[in-house]
Amino acid sequence: MSLSNPKMAAHRFLAEMYDDDYFPDELVKKGEDILVELCQQIEQQRPASLEELYELTHAATERFNDLQQEFDEQGSEIETAARECIAGDFEAIAHAYGFEGADTEELIATRDW
Repeated sequence: MSLSNPKMAAHRFLAEMYDDDYFPDELVKKGEDILVELCQQIEQQRPASLEELYELTHAATERFNDLQQEFDEQGSEIETAARECIAGDFEAIAHAYGFEGADTEELIATRDW
């Protein structure tokens, strides 16, 4: 399913992670899939408040938490550069869907990376 939001349809998710050999592409792709699915959920469910948006982003963040072990197993980790990249994409998603007031730290508040 493609994204109907033109900004997100054209967005290159996790670009900095794809551009860095430290991060295995197959795991970065799993992260990209999480973010695309988050966009799809936003488009389908149309959250009406920041609280509703945060519920969706927290669930997506939990999926990144689960992915962290796979990075560890491949000699990589979700470290500072990855955290900033992931957080930046969460913020871009929130803004693209009209939530300019979303707090980036709250978007990923459930992270353990």
